[in-house]
Parts: sequence; structure tokens; C-alpha cells
Amino acid sequence: MHISITDDLKKRFHAACALQGRKMSQVVVEMIELWLKTNEVQSSAQVRRKETAVN
Repeated sequence: MHISITDDLKKRFHAACALQGRKMSQVVVEMIELWLKTNEVQSSAQVRRKETAVN
């Protein structure tokens, strides 16, 4: 995956990750997973499984 961000944003992100002793890629993966939890469209099969589990 390739993204375009400003040099300033990349430097700030790199510094913040380094202060926490984390790799930028680890943090990006966590952010994507968090975003998907609230924005991912569920397939009809996933919806049926949830409905079955509730009933």
C-alpha cells in the first residue's frame, strides 16, 4: 500500500511512534482496524450469523 502525505505529517507521525517505541506500520494497521470496526459494510452472511446468535 502506498499513500501520499506531506513530509511534515510523516515526520510528526514518525516522531510520535518513536516516542512510544512503536513502528509506524503497526500503528497504521491498528488505525485501519479501528476504522473498519465502525465503517465496514457487513455482508449478508455476517448479518444472518449475528441474527442467529441473538435468537
